[in-house]
Amino acid sequence: MGSHVSPRDMFSDSKFFVMSIPNSFHNVSPFLVSKLISSTVGEVKDIKKLRSGDLLIQTATSLQSSTLATLTQLGTLPITTSLHKGLNFSRGVISQKELLSHSEMELVENFAAQKVCAARRINIRRDGKLLPTQHVVLTFSTPQLPKSIKAGYLNCNVRLYVPHPLRCFKCQKYGHSQLACRGTTPTCAKCASTDHETTTCEANSLKCVNCDGAHPA
Repeated sequence: MGSHVSPRDMFSDSKFFVMSIPNSFHNVSPFLVSKLISSTVGEVKDIKKLRSGDLLIQTATSLQSSTLATLTQLGTLPITTSLHKGLNFSRGVISQKELLSHSEMELVENFAAQKVCAARRINIRRDGKLLPTQHVVLTFSTPQLPKSIKAGYLNCNVRLYVPHPLRCFKCQKYGHSQLACRGTTPTCAKCASTDHETTTCEANSLKCVNCDGAHPA
């Protein structure tokens, strides 16, 4: 089951934007850029130059966000702006058995006023069946994760959501997928050998390719 997403106002809070110009901001005076942004948008929270030469701008108000989103000219400079893909959202987990009967869509609708824009219930597989749990991953349309959230009269603690690390089932390393693996030879997840695949392993002793411990990878 996928997460349900709410069509909330994307500019309800302070946001992070990336501003670009054709030849980057490396050779443009920072004094000039700062003055132009202040006179056009107002005093923003922060401006940083990225390695790419683009600017990362954190707005202070929803009005600034709306203005910046439609801006195509900064003084005489032609610009493009876009919301940063990762910094404008935060994800947390709530665990509440009283909410088990509610669908993801119902949770988003009821939490919408608290800046929840998506919900995904965590399921577990048991005896070949997928069972729902009381744990729900909530996506907030704000960079700052709240410590708690109200579900009617219930006060639900919000814990930081930490996703499982990406693992390659070809080389058994972490940080990339099997499709992106640069290794040429598959590694056994049980004994760390490279002369056979995991499904055909007959080794009596276990070995982890990542830490050399006596356990599978």
